[in-house]
Amino acid sequence: MGILIARTVGGFTRSRLEARSQDPLMSNFLGNTIKLVFTLVATMLALQTAGLSGVAGGLLATAGVSTLVLGFAFKDIGQNFIAGMILAFNRPFHINDTVQVGEVIGKVKALKFRYTHIKTFNGQDVHIPNADVLNKPVANYTKDGFFRWEFLVGIAYEEDIDTARQIIQSVLDSHKSVVHDHIHENFVAEDELATSTVNLKVFFWVETLDFKRAALVTRGEVMRDIKVSLEQKGISLPADIVELKLYGKEKNFPVALLNKREW
Repeated sequence: MGILIARTVGGFTRSRLEARSQDPLMSNFLGNTIKLVFTLVATMLALQTAGLSGVAGGLLATAGVSTLVLGFAFKDIGQNFIAGMILAFNRPFHINDTVQVGEVIGKVKALKFRYTHIKTFNGQDVHIPNADVLNKPVANYTKDGFFRWEFLVGIAYEEDIDTARQIIQSVLDSHKSVVHDHIHENFVAEDELATSTVNLKVFFWVETLDFKRAALVTRGEVMRDIKVSLEQKGISLPADIVELKLYGKEKNFPVALLNKREW
C-alpha cells in the first residue's frame, strides 16, 4: 500500500506541476523525488506495523553508518543528486533548449537524479553529470530566442570600403530570415587591415527557437548572398597574396615562368 501511495502521490505531483508550470523538467524530477521519499517512509512504517520496530531502528542506524561510509565511496553520486535538486529549482535551461556545456552542444532532453541528458545535433546522446552542469558555464542559445552571428569578409585594398559596406548592408536588410526590429541591429564595421585584404566584420541577428535550422542555415545563406552580391558588383575578394622579392643575387632559383598556354 505504501508503494502504491508513493507512486500515486509522485504521479499526481508530476502531473499537477507540469499543468501549472508547463515545465516537464522540474515536474519529472520532483515527482520522482517525492516517490522515492514516500517509498522509504512507507518501508519504515511497514516494518513498525509488523512489529519489527527493532529492525526498522536497526536499519536507520545502519543507514546512518552506511551513509557515512558510502559517502566517501559515492561522493560523486551525492554531489550529482544535490546538483540535480538545485538545477530542478534554479537552472539555466528548459526542455528542448539548445545549450552548450563545455564542448557539448545540443538540445536538453531530460534532467535525471545524476545526470542531464543532451541530444547533440549529430544524433549523440550525451549524459553530463549534474555537478558538471552546475559548475561549468552553460551557454543557452534559445533563452530569449535570439542569437547574433558574426563573420569576416575580406575585400581588396583597391576597392571602395563604403560601397562594399552598402552592398553587405543591403543583403542584411533584405534577407527574410534575419531579424529586423528596433532592438536587434544588423550592421557592418571595418575590422582589420590584413596582409592581403581589408576585413569587414558582419553582425546580424537570427531567431534560435530552432537553433539548428534557423541559426546555422541562415548564417550560410547570408554568407552566400553577400559573396554573390559583391562579385556581381565587381568587388574583388582576393585570397592571401604572397610577395616574393628578388634582389638580383640569387642563383639557381627554383622558379619557372610559364606562358599562358602552359597555365
